[in-house]
Amino acid sequence: MLKIEDLFVEIEGTRILNHINLHIGKNERHVIFGPNGAGKSSLLMTIMGYPRYKVVQGRILFKDMDITHLSLDERAKMGIGMMHQRPPTIKGLTLMKLMEVFGKEKTAQEASEKLKLNSLLNRDINCNFSGGEIKRSELFQLFIQNPDLFMLDEPESGVDLGNVEVMGNFVNELLEENLKIKHRKRSALIITHTGFILRYVTADKGYVMVNGSLIGMGNPLQILKEIEKHGFDRCAECLI
Repeated sequence: MLKIEDLFVEIEGTRILNHINLHIGKNERHVIFGPNGAGKSSLLMTIMGYPRYKVVQGRILFKDMDITHLSLDERAKMGIGMMHQRPPTIKGLTLMKLMEVFGKEKTAQEASEKLKLNSLLNRDINCNFSGGEIKRSELFQLFIQNPDLFMLDEPESGVDLGNVEVMGNFVNELLEENLKIKHRKRSALIITHTGFILRYVTADKGYVMVNGSLIGMGNPLQILKEIEKHGFDRCAECLI
């Protein structure tokens, strides 16, 4: 699904990502832990194709196609979707209008009920939404887009545990948890700071990012346990 090879990224001449190698297969869920400012969000922004993030070395492949220099909208059309940590307010565009543009009025109704968004459908996207409403709105937009690769940037950040449960259960639906493994096609890359989302979403592989580099790979729950016990400073010693 996604292959990143020896990726180096800069913003305005400042190096922010170094030697990133990451392979995510079909129906795999990978999770990245890391302290604030480690480069986690920058990695997702780079994969999504935000122009501020300049790839100076390496390449990104999606479904075996080199997308390193494709535009953001081209990547979205190919099947990459992203839930942002701090999404913008979009005045003049409602969630209902977004449903109409994608032709999803009927199929999205059930999703809006599960995410408790019915009262927000006719309001401008993220305008005066609470933290939990913004996160649920972002998941709803991903549902409408229906990508093959879901990238979730700290979905539990600023959200109470009740909302985390609602979102976690919905993420499982997006990732086709109800289907037999051999029939699942969607993959996910999830960034988490607290690990709360892992109470509901099962991840296959975990990594820790420090200073713009991925320093290891292992069982996500074991990595989280070590982080809770020792912090991020000893991750290099703990990881396989």
